[in-house]
Amino acid sequence: MTAHYPGRAVIDSYGSGGFGFAGMSHRGPILALPSGIYAWAVNPLALAPADFAMVLAERAEIDLFLIGMGPAMARPPKPVRAALEAAGLMYDPMATGHAVSTYNLLLEEKRRVAAALIAVEFGT
Repeated sequence: MTAHYPGRAVIDSYGSGGFGFAGMSHRGPILALPSGIYAWAVNPLALAPADFAMVLAERAEIDLFLIGMGPAMARPPKPVRAALEAAGLMYDPMATGHAVSTYNLLLEEKRRVAAALIAVEFGT
């Protein structure tokens, strides 16, 4: 999969069904990984372990993985949680807005953070 942006970048905005970063925008969910920011082709209502394959592939470069679950905090399905835990990946699910803010703060602190972000209609 080709990155929209290679490397780490602050998420400048979210809402209207997408995200802004590095002077670009993307409509739909994204993965913000150490290797870049990618379109994330998922069904937010049916997340599965396979949806996190790219995250697990970069696990060695990630200390904390944030999951923006949409407009409200929700837990990922049990098989997803089990796959992340089996990989030894510390994860924190939260509402997308909170995940964007936390991701940006940790990125600014030079922490090894990654995020899976489900798009929302409202935001900044």
